[in-house]
Amino acid sequence: MSMEVKDLRAKSDAELTVVLDELRRSLHELAFKAASKQLKNVHTISGVKRDIARVLTVLRERAQVSV
Repeated sequence: MSMEVKDLRAKSDAELTVVLDELRRSLHELAFKAASKQLKNVHTISGVKRDIARVLTVLRERAQVSV
């Protein structure tokens, strides 16, 4: 999926929380598939983790600016 930071910054806080929930759900499903040996490409897990970090970074930046 690999999201761009500029695309994330264009979204509202509510949209970012929805994206974050979807990414966390996706990470959970990928981890389950990896544990049951059904996942072919395990590198997708690290990509989803990076996307989660990007979303959290944007949310934290906004929280610091608004304070």
